[in-house]
Amino acid sequence: MAGYDKQRIERLRENALSPRISYDEFYAYFNAAYLDGWGNPSFKRRIAEAVKDAYSRWTVSIEPGELIVGRPASSPHTPEEEERFRRANDAARFSHCPVGQDSHMAIDYPRLLSLGTSGISALIDGYRAALDFSDPEAVRKEDFYLAAKTCLEGVEILAGRYAAHAEELAEAEEDPIQAEEYREIARIMKRVPKYPAESFREAVQSAAFVTYAISVKPLRPSLLQFQLGHPDRWLLPCYERDKAAGILDDGLAQTLIDCLCVQINRRVPNGLSSGLMVGGTLPDGTTVSNPLTRMFLSAIGQVNLVYPSVGLCVTEDTPEEDLSLALRLLSEGHSHPALFGDAAIRKGLCHYGLTPEESAEYIHSTCVEITPVGCSNVWVASPYTNLPGEMLAVFPETDADAPADMDAFLERYFRRLSDRIAENCRRESLSRYERAKYCADPLLSCFVRDCLERGLDIEEGGARYNWIMPSFVGLANAADALYAIRTLVYEKGEVSFSRWHGALSDNYASDPLLLARIRALPKYGSGEVSEDSPEAYAGKIASFLAAECAKHRVPLTDGDDGRHARLIPSLFCWIMHDMFGRQTGATPDGRLAGFPLGDGSGPAQGREANGPTASVLSSTSWEHWPFIGGVAVNMKFSKSLFNEQSVGALESLVKAYLSRGGFEMQINVTDRETLEKARSCPEDYADLVVRIGGYSDYFTRLSPTMQEEVILRTEHEI
Repeated sequence: MAGYDKQRIERLRENALSPRISYDEFYAYFNAAYLDGWGNPSFKRRIAEAVKDAYSRWTVSIEPGELIVGRPASSPHTPEEEERFRRANDAARFSHCPVGQDSHMAIDYPRLLSLGTSGISALIDGYRAALDFSDPEAVRKEDFYLAAKTCLEGVEILAGRYAAHAEELAEAEEDPIQAEEYREIARIMKRVPKYPAESFREAVQSAAFVTYAISVKPLRPSLLQFQLGHPDRWLLPCYERDKAAGILDDGLAQTLIDCLCVQINRRVPNGLSSGLMVGGTLPDGTTVSNPLTRMFLSAIGQVNLVYPSVGLCVTEDTPEEDLSLALRLLSEGHSHPALFGDAAIRKGLCHYGLTPEESAEYIHSTCVEITPVGCSNVWVASPYTNLPGEMLAVFPETDADAPADMDAFLERYFRRLSDRIAENCRRESLSRYERAKYCADPLLSCFVRDCLERGLDIEEGGARYNWIMPSFVGLANAADALYAIRTLVYEKGEVSFSRWHGALSDNYASDPLLLARIRALPKYGSGEVSEDSPEAYAGKIASFLAAECAKHRVPLTDGDDGRHARLIPSLFCWIMHDMFGRQTGATPDGRLAGFPLGDGSGPAQGREANGPTASVLSSTSWEHWPFIGGVAVNMKFSKSLFNEQSVGALESLVKAYLSRGGFEMQINVTDRETLEKARSCPEDYADLVVRIGGYSDYFTRLSPTMQEEVILRTEHEI
């Protein structure tokens, strides 16, 4: 591609493979300024002044070859200073609000690019001017607005310091080409994010820089992972304008996109999930497909790092070119893109109160959790619930305690889950209340609708949508367990509960015949969908969870009507299938103690005996759309058998999954031999990325049990 700078990207990629990412320096400066400002009667303005002070001192760093700047400096201080920052940060954590979640969202990038921080500040001035101080709420709103303006000033100061540093580097640089690159960075940082972006590069830089700036959380030192929304939409006007003017070619555009993607890996620590989406539909129903869609997909193979986590939103009208590119990348062994069913997601979003127009603008907020773009403050996976673990809690120890029939057993299990959901909702609601009382984030509020419009901080419920999304882990294990109980206890009478409980207690060591009998039973994933199959129990569990969560609301301030504060379920796991597995004893589905639970909403590991088509039929035998909190279906294919015909067969499989209402599919194309080599010689496979339970990570950095779980997933032939 003419104009594409492959060597630059390879150098930047090498630096980003094992980055040192720390925000301790910022928090040390912030905490000192926050304590110094204790006399300020305004809580929010004290936060804002401390943010501004920290931005004015935070080390800025630009390395040769970087075109998009804004990330923590790799090693700006001596070891002694680093230790001082770390201790100051750790000490401050004890005085801050420890509960809840952050950053599972994408901010309003169109607002940023069209207005700049100065334009948003002017917007705030307009809201302040309209305040009626006969209303007692006006004072509170003005306090919030003043804090927001101060934070925006801090961002502009930080950008100005990058511009000044770039000029200093240009003066000292002997290489005229590199010196000119520094001068161009200085020019751009003097303009954005303060002013509206006037070029493609300015738009990329403005978005990247503000995302970096909000990646620190006042009074909540934590690892943040903001998403970039749909850049093939919000970058398109600048791209088309620059192309028409002859100042941008596709090679340069691809280079800038790749620089942006590399930069995420210098900003977000491993083990999280930070990325973007492409494709999908516009509010009018038009399918999104343009050169930027394909450039962001192409960046997956060129950057080849754990981030960005890219999702392709697939519609009935997604062009063959886009889907084929995505599948080719997956067939080459890349863990991205994940494939999302646009129709199922939009249906679910409308069901939960979004307008049809709003439902077009969503993001996989980290792994597969869907949140509305630019207008939400959703707590995802809050909390995780262990479905097989809750079943063990009601499993009878004696036959005298056994339910009379399978319906009674299911009722007992569902009553336990109902109580757990209610209690968890109560706790999360209390956490929301605590956050509103003890935290504020006036900077982030500037980029999330409707915080400025309502004069309400995001922590106080200012965002339009403030859902909580509990996630339920181990669906396949629970479905297989229920089927086994019905078959062996109630239908055939082969096993008593007392015998089974004893076998569970010693990890089936005393009853290997029972274990063998359980493992010989049909399992979720066989494709044999009927009223009597394990799939039927997966559907019963899913329907119950959706209906039970719908009973609850999360209370908010400012007279929320409930539509914007729902409890919305999800069925994905991040790494919790491994963590829960280690904590959970043997389960009635034949899973042994300590082994990971099922890694998503597909069949449990090793139980897809009838191939990928059967797995798809099982995984879509129940409705996905109510689970806007995320449904992850993992599939693993043998890399050694892939060819052109295989890619075509995979495309048919994906289309079948999505046409049946599938929410999301994530595909690993690898082989056991490679994974075993990586486990034995990790130094030779440092950049081997695999898809886990909704996110990707470097295989060699996984825990031993997680590595084993990935290896033992069924490897399909296609």
